[in-house]
Amino acid sequence: MKVGTDGVLLGAWVNLNKATTLLDVGTGTGVIALMLAQRTTSAATITAVELEHDAFLQAVENVALSPWPEKVVVAQSAIQNYFPNHKFDLIVSNPPYFQNSQKPPDEKRELSRHTVTLSFLELIEAVQRLLTDQGKFNVILPNHEGMAFVDLAAKNNFYCSRQWAFRTRQEKPVERWLLEFSRQPTIDKEKGEIVLYKAADVWSDTYKSLTRAFYLKA
Repeated sequence: MKVGTDGVLLGAWVNLNKATTLLDVGTGTGVIALMLAQRTTSAATITAVELEHDAFLQAVENVALSPWPEKVVVAQSAIQNYFPNHKFDLIVSNPPYFQNSQKPPDEKRELSRHTVTLSFLELIEAVQRLLTDQGKFNVILPNHEGMAFVDLAAKNNFYCSRQWAFRTRQEKPVERWLLEFSRQPTIDKEKGEIVLYKAADVWSDTYKSLTRAFYLKA
């Protein structure tokens, strides 16, 4: 799996809120977990959970070769069956999101992009079980799926406190939503927008500012 813009966006955008116990659901090859490790203090611990075996092995290798092997623990498990002995004050996920579209022939690609092994409701139920009372839960999703997820989360007592739009160019429609949820209803929801390109293939100042710690060319 190549490093995608979705994972980089989420890993850079998440408000850490002095979090010390962090969980990355469906870590893939570990990109977001390693970004969180880079952004947190030495007191923080990051758990990265991945179901697919080859991705799990790649995440283990990437963590071992990173500057933060002591901060990140990789576990192979479906999140529905993951029962640690503590809860987390920050949970992030770049989850599979295609629900009714044609599935790709590649099984690994299907697992990473389609809600075959993790539905939105199952993800929310896992977060309910694993998140501390004051904790935050963050996801990135396409436009339609993101709005459906906000509604489903609210029905399960999770409320959107931050909602940022992402589009590749200013004239394009919203392509992704960066969403933060908590158990407490929010009166003044934080809203924002990130545009990838300001002209041709030139990154916008907002995108460069957000991600410069993770890109060589930023």
